[in-house]
Amino acid sequence: MVALRGDHLLKFNFMEKSKGLGDSIEKFTKATGIKSIVNKVNKLRGVKDCGCAKRKDILNKKFPYKK
Repeated sequence: MVALRGDHLLKFNFMEKSKGLGDSIEKFTKATGIKSIVNKVNKLRGVKDCGCAKRKDILNKKFPYKK
């Protein structure tokens, strides 16, 4: 799926199955642009890792989707 936001074309892979809540939150933040804003703010602050990957893994383990 391709979406237009502002003057940017965004490609989304919604067909990829989410393992749990962490994957769904990551898809949402990418689709809405929140992830890029967080990355820009962290770059300005000099923070290299926001902890998103670790948080995603923890949420996937605590709230997995049934198969």
